[in-house]
Amino acid sequence: MFESIGRSIALVKTSWGILTGDKKLLVFPVLSGIVTLIVLASFILPLLLSGTVFSQAPAGQVPGIAYLFVFYVACYFVAIFFNTGLITCVDARLRGRDATVAEGLSNALRHAGSIVVWAIIAATVGVILRAIGQRSGLVGKIAVAIAGGIWSFITIFVVPILVLEDKGVFEAMRESVSLFRRTWGESVVGSVSIGLVFAAVLALGLLGLAAALFTGNAAVLILAAALFLVLLVVAGVVTSAMQGIFVVALYTYAKTGTVPGPFEKGVVEGAFVPREPSFGAGNI
Repeated sequence: MFESIGRSIALVKTSWGILTGDKKLLVFPVLSGIVTLIVLASFILPLLLSGTVFSQAPAGQVPGIAYLFVFYVACYFVAIFFNTGLITCVDARLRGRDATVAEGLSNALRHAGSIVVWAIIAATVGVILRAIGQRSGLVGKIAVAIAGGIWSFITIFVVPILVLEDKGVFEAMRESVSLFRRTWGESVVGSVSIGLVFAAVLALGLLGLAAALFTGNAAVLILAAALFLVLLVVAGVVTSAMQGIFVVALYTYAKTGTVPGPFEKGVVEGAFVPREPSFGAGNI
């Protein structure tokens, strides 16, 4: 377990190092956020303009479920599309080559069909979990949250496999489960570590906002709220980019059993020991 923690911390540190050394990687989560906002507006505005109140269109009704499903598919497609571009550039960086943003987007377009299929599957799971959660009590909601977390983890390598190995969606799902079983310690600890960094930044922002609220000064409160929103956006973008880098680095390790290029061998080489003798450079 301690080896898993050590490996995951090394991967997170390297993810940050790669990001600070190649800031164009931030373009992908920024574009993803902008397009997602456009998608969100395109779904919410028609409801507002038609006078539809969300509480009047329960998600349990067929039209509500269909609308929610299409919304989920659109959001998942956007997130996966730009994540594909990010993964393309990160993989090139790990192999010692500098890929452009245009190259990343071009590769995402090339995999658009697979991205659509994966977005539909992910959206289906999301809608089902949401529907179950709405009809459950506290224990049921906790169970749904746990199920959603497990789903996220066992499918963590689906996009890298789709993008870097050109495999079909269902084959990628099966292989993702297999890779997760080999590296579950690193996957969980590393992802949680990145999430905790975001949570810590968010907590600091909330503390600042609370302090501004106690001053009773409207100008200070508005400034604090604006700074909090900026902090939230920046932290979200950076966290998303780091998560993408982390997944590719872990994927490379899981597939080859070797330390990705940017790692300092003297620091982490000893920690990266393949768990299974079947690992080898020829597996990737």
